Amino acid sequence: MRIRAQRVAAFGTTIFAEINQLARQHGAVNLGQGAPDFDAPLPVLEAAIQAVRSQLNQYAPNIGLPQAREAIAEHAERFYGQRVSPEQVLITAGATEAMFAAILGLSDPEDEIIVFQPVYDSYVPNMRMAGVRPRYVNLYAPDWSFDPDELAAAFTPRTKAIIINTPHNPTGKCYLRRELEIIAELCLRHDVIAITDEVYEHILYDQTQHTRLATLDGMAERTLTISSLGKTFSATGWKVGWAIGAPELVESVNRAHQFITYSVATPLQAAAATALKLPDAYFEALRAEFQRKRDWLLGMLRKAGFRTFVPQGGYFIMADWRDVAPAHVQNDVQFAEWLIREVGVACIPPSAFYRAEDKHCAAHLARFAICKRDETLQAAAERLTALRTNSN
Repeated sequence: MRIRAQRVAAFGTTIFAEINQLARQHGAVNLGQGAPDFDAPLPVLEAAIQAVRSQLNQYAPNIGLPQAREAIAEHAERFYGQRVSPEQVLITAGATEAMFAAILGLSDPEDEIIVFQPVYDSYVPNMRMAGVRPRYVNLYAPDWSFDPDELAAAFTPRTKAIIINTPHNPTGKCYLRRELEIIAELCLRHDVIAITDEVYEHILYDQTQHTRLATLDGMAERTLTISSLGKTFSATGWKVGWAIGAPELVESVNRAHQFITYSVATPLQAAAATALKLPDAYFEALRAEFQRKRDWLLGMLRKAGFRTFVPQGGYFIMADWRDVAPAHVQNDVQFAEWLIREVGVACIPPSAFYRAEDKHCAAHLARFAICKRDETLQAAAERLTALRTNSN
């Protein structure tokens, strides 16, 4: 008897689960998965507790708790001048579910969706399960830019959507306004929907500005903006995300969402409303703290012998490991396993973000997470410094 469905037969265990398990087995300092080892802000935690005690423990409306949707709409105008009504907001079980519901609700089998690679590892499996064909456009180091001609060539009569992740995981790229304008012009020319994943929108470095594609001319009606509570408020386990867009876009996504999770944890939605209304000082302090952590980790990796790429935003630093690994290590997966077993530090091999024929593009790279306590980063530094000593 064949048990496993063909739609998932080719899927292995996610790289995050594999690396986390290996790190636990070897007692490694885990700079792999983008999960903070520190807690959400106290006012946000207290808001969740208060919501539980206030009997907000039954199903929320399918589209989301009114006060959470209102807070998301206010946040969009506060930070981006993007004026949307609460009716244009859908609450989802994290940005991951928002993306899957968007693909299911906006595309049909045999449609094509353009993605930039390295591509976050859930997008393409989402497409495969929906019967949608991915079309790949490469981002090129060191600045992770794309070739406008390659992007233009990726659009076909079957193109239904393009996914833009900015700030980008794993590279830390923030799409420049002129790059977004190129994307917008192509979307308008080919009548294509844009789906943006902006979960790292408030984690930015070196005075980098985050631009919402939806705010560019002609894009408000054809852009679905996805974000979440998890990264900005260090509450990744809450899985509270949202999608913002024109009514027809949001309704289409919700037609899928209602049969995936129906609704999201009610007390956590109430706490999300509190989080999004925190004063500007919170967001400024968040940015400053991550800037400090990023700069420290960059220095530590360079001291250990890595060649680093400087991220403009997000949770991660990409690094070239070829100057620190022994000769028998031939690719990024081998390096990640060796680093865990022999050095005691976990990273993510970024070939997981490429299709099979392009994995060689990341063969010499590793992704390290910034979102850790100082003690965790210091423990990793001590082990990686020993790596440099031994290589000499």
